[in-house]
Amino acid sequence: MNFKIERETDFGRLGKLKTKSGQATTPLFMPIATRGAVKTLLPNEIKEIGFEVVLGNTYHLWLKPGTDLIKQYKNGLHSFMNWDKSILTDSGGFQIFSLGERAKERFGESGVKLSEEGVAFTDSKNGNKYFMRPEDSIQIQLDLDTDIIMCLDECPPYPCSREQAQKSLELTSRWAKRCKEYFDEKTQGRKKKPLLFGIVQGSNYEELRIQSAQDLVKIGFDGYAIGGVAVGEPREKLKEILKWTLPHLPKDCPRYLMGLGRPDEVVAGVLSGVDMFDCVIPTREGRHGRLFLWKDDPEKIDLIKNQDFHETINIKNAKFKTDLNKIDKYCDCPLCRNFSRAYLRHLFDVNEPLGSRLASIHNLTFYFKLTEALRKNNE
Repeated sequence: MNFKIERETDFGRLGKLKTKSGQATTPLFMPIATRGAVKTLLPNEIKEIGFEVVLGNTYHLWLKPGTDLIKQYKNGLHSFMNWDKSILTDSGGFQIFSLGERAKERFGESGVKLSEEGVAFTDSKNGNKYFMRPEDSIQIQLDLDTDIIMCLDECPPYPCSREQAQKSLELTSRWAKRCKEYFDEKTQGRKKKPLLFGIVQGSNYEELRIQSAQDLVKIGFDGYAIGGVAVGEPREKLKEILKWTLPHLPKDCPRYLMGLGRPDEVVAGVLSGVDMFDCVIPTREGRHGRLFLWKDDPEKIDLIKNQDFHETINIKNAKFKTDLNKIDKYCDCPLCRNFSRAYLRHLFDVNEPLGSRLASIHNLTFYFKLTEALRKNNE
């Protein structure tokens, strides 16, 4: 078994996820290492915070530097980026569809053309044209030698009609079957092989979410992701989508909410029974000077009862110019141990890159402490 639930209550699940690179405790949050790096941070800094899994981007790594280079390294992307713990790679589908509009603005057409065989698209950077089949996405991720591989799926826009959503999820299901067959063929006989996750779609339609989940369970995967909740849907739909979907997924498999979220969304996800999360928010907000602060000691706070557990500040605001206090009195990250709010504001004021680094480290520490607190609340 690759996933073991150690405790399950009405307030979530505690578990252990085993990959070919090691073991991780759930619920867990994955920092985003899009191109093989968590922006501005060293791998050992990510490890020192406590993270056990990072997320790499199949689309971007395939285009640059390409798998021909990365697979020359003994352990693929692990050795390339000097990360010896687990790596999850997404399928590339979200980027293909989301970056299509950017390509259209620059080159007159997005080049995103769907067919049963796969998807054609245009690189938004240089206009080069590519074609990706479900099997190609799996092979790219195998070449990267990552630990958790995602099936290629179609990411329908929001809003979309029920007919569009139905057509999309059925294509995603057929692609998932092809991904599984190709994955099984290519990993047959391996002593250590990655895990393969399917992705539930269905937009905001309850019966379609259920159909998608049931389709994937019939195929059989190591884990299941809930997709399509970070592409423009109203945030209040999240709880509904989880309520519709999770009862139809195997209890003994990890559940991964893709692309979310804000601190309150992570809490809501865990309380609903989700095990894994990723999002650009901690580092993206950090690079813009926005920091998450605890309102109380995270080791004592009851996140199940107290939903008002944090606040967000913009360190660029003038009121912090002479503020000699530490950023967060409940945090022991390198920023909070060593520097004041006034100093961090100064770094942003003079565009010193150290400011972005320190703010990103702080926000990632906040997210790690959040998952720790959620685990403790459920013990």
